[in-house]
Amino acid sequence: MRVNSNTVRDPRRWWILGALCLTLLVLVVDNTVLTLAIPSLDQELGATPSDIQWIIDAYVLAFAGLLITAGSLSDKYGRRRFLVIGLILFGGASLLAVLVTEPWQLIAARALMGVGGSLVMPSTLSILMTVFDDTERRKAMAAWSAVALVGMVSGPTLGGLLLEHYWWGSVFLLNVPIAAIAVVAAIVLMPETRSEGRTLDPVGVVLSITGLTSAVYVIIEREWNVPVIALAVVALAAFVLWERRRAQPMLPLYLFANRNFSGASFSILLMSFGAGAVMLMLTQYLQHVLGYAEMQAGLAMLPYAVAAAVCNGVGAALAQKVSNRTLIGAGLLLMAAGFVVMAMTTGYPLLFTALVIMGVGGGLAGPSAYASLMGAIPLEHAGVGSALNDTVQQVGMALSIAVLGSVLAGRYTGEMPAGLPEAARESIGAAHLLGFAEQGDAAFTSAMHLGSWVGAAFCVAAALLAVGVLRPQPAPAPRPESENAPV
Repeated sequence: MRVNSNTVRDPRRWWILGALCLTLLVLVVDNTVLTLAIPSLDQELGATPSDIQWIIDAYVLAFAGLLITAGSLSDKYGRRRFLVIGLILFGGASLLAVLVTEPWQLIAARALMGVGGSLVMPSTLSILMTVFDDTERRKAMAAWSAVALVGMVSGPTLGGLLLEHYWWGSVFLLNVPIAAIAVVAAIVLMPETRSEGRTLDPVGVVLSITGLTSAVYVIIEREWNVPVIALAVVALAAFVLWERRRAQPMLPLYLFANRNFSGASFSILLMSFGAGAVMLMLTQYLQHVLGYAEMQAGLAMLPYAVAAAVCNGVGAALAQKVSNRTLIGAGLLLMAAGFVVMAMTTGYPLLFTALVIMGVGGGLAGPSAYASLMGAIPLEHAGVGSALNDTVQQVGMALSIAVLGSVLAGRYTGEMPAGLPEAARESIGAAHLLGFAEQGDAAFTSAMHLGSWVGAAFCVAAALLAVGVLRPQPAPAPRPESENAPV
């Protein structure tokens, strides 16, 4: 990346980065902290399996469906403004979630939290891009990436700690003071930046929201829902055609012609698939097969987060001498090696090794992938570029749950003896309750091994894609100073 000598460094930039990382942390933790609260929601709130599914999916649908729109609007109306509005919505919805008495009320609160999160998330990375110049941006992005990884893995640990001592609402109550602190920090520390002269695109907004929400719904529901699939295809196709005709498109489609942008996007997609696979398989394996309590299960996944956080800094330092393409390819191959070790796991010692290897790989690959993607985007589109990065990650996680969820379920049922009750053959939790723990543990371990091989294949594919598509030395994106000066 080139150094822009005309940019005056903000003396508060590292404090701003701290506030952005705090904001990111609360969003990422909230995505994973709920997984361990499902039994409590079932018992204390009377939520059915369908209710629980929607409590999780309502957030994902609102969040993923609105990201592109929120990123584009933040470029036009102010990135700090959207960050603050989103934090207020997110914190307020979290407070509502604590007060609910019915499952449908919690579903509505989770959807509102998703709306707030969609306004916040693009602004975290876009503000980082405009505050730090090219000489320090890599270090800042490494910190941002490390917080994202640590938050994803530490969510279950924090959730386990809260659930052992408090009721299920505590996982939402935690968001309120953190959101309030982040709002104050944003107002006091962060400059307002926006891209002047951009016009509103209401047709693009409607088509984007309709297409993305429909597509994500199909992925997470894992059903061949023809009307919704048709709606997603038609809306997204219409969005592309509409944006190609506009002089100032909401989403600059020419970015996809850039090899670094496209290659990094698909690498991040497949990398997110691998990270989602870890969370999906291990939360069940640790608690059911190894018999860990919630807090113990959360702590057992921390080696991944620690290794990733350390190697984020290593990756940022190596980027001075090694190309993004090399770091991404090497990191993804290490993640694949971690999955191979996980495919042979019969207890925690091997699993610990696998998590460390995967954390190292993710720590090396993540910052370079984000830098490649964001480095290909002009800073006047920083908000929508950040939103694209977030959307790709959300789709990767959703695909992981859909694809690997089906693989795990199919292998588990196939490995269970035919004469057992249907409930035990469909769920390892039910197998333990009905007295078939030994059969269930063996079947799920076999399913996890198969899922690990699938995860390894995806990581190898991502590595080959990165090496084949990305350029060793990406060209720097143009930086129009007049359009990104503090307001």
